[in-house]
Amino acid sequence: MSVAILFLTFQGSVTAMTVFFPLDTARLRLQVDEKRKSKTTHMVLLEIIKEEGLLAPYRGWFPVISSLCCSNFVYFYTFNSLKAVWVKGQRSTTGKDLVVGFVAGVVNVLLTTPLWVVNTRLKLQGAKFRNEDIVPTNYKGIIDAFHQIIRDEGILALWNGTFPSLLLVFNPAIQFMFYEGLKRQLLKKRMKLSSLDVFIIGAIAKAIATTVTYPMQTIQSILRFGRHRLNPENRTLGSLRNVLYLLHQRVRRFGIMGLYKGLEAKLLQTVLTAALMFLVYEKLTAATFTVMGLKSAGKH
Repeated sequence: MSVAILFLTFQGSVTAMTVFFPLDTARLRLQVDEKRKSKTTHMVLLEIIKEEGLLAPYRGWFPVISSLCCSNFVYFYTFNSLKAVWVKGQRSTTGKDLVVGFVAGVVNVLLTTPLWVVNTRLKLQGAKFRNEDIVPTNYKGIIDAFHQIIRDEGILALWNGTFPSLLLVFNPAIQFMFYEGLKRQLLKKRMKLSSLDVFIIGAIAKAIATTVTYPMQTIQSILRFGRHRLNPENRTLGSLRNVLYLLHQRVRRFGIMGLYKGLEAKLLQTVLTAALMFLVYEKLTAATFTVMGLKSAGKH
């Protein structure tokens, strides 16, 4: 049954990612292309469609979905393996789940970052950038992107953005902390939470966690893209020194809000994705149990 639930959850996440993929495209453009004047999500999307074509907001969809599949597999496999070894039939606790989740997140980052680096490059290939410092790419696909990155930038370039990615592993912990806090406050006023209550506090907790960690997401995207002509004194990508340099440069040139370009699109995607995942999951679960019920009825 747990495998079926996991499959239904994954189906919901893929559906939601596909429907709201243009929002992620807008978010990435705003993060990487610092000189883009349009600040709102809908204006950025309209510019992309006008300049690059109707399907441009969906550029890089397949690499992202492929990376999502691999990332989910690595995370859940690592999480369940570590939990089985540590818990060993004992009752699991929230603290243990958080620790195991954090370790699984670190393993996931280290193993799947090359995939996310490649799909970030492919999503942005062919984009009409306002920033003239960005070096264009010409990849023929996922395999060719891997080959060119290793040949031109070295194999370690595939792990660009690893440091901020490791920091972002704390995102679920922040979300969980606020979720539990909000849930406790609501339970003081009522005996039981409805599905709508759970969805709303989950969305609020996710929005808070996203806002808190968004500057690191911005730096992560810039490092993964890795196509900016770098300052001669700062050629290496991925180090703590470089992360601090990029944060400082972004704030110096665009103010503190420069770290939050694209946040509107990210929050929209986060909340709408959660809503659609919830809806798809409920519908698929109901349909699955209905079919199972019909099958069992047929046997009698």
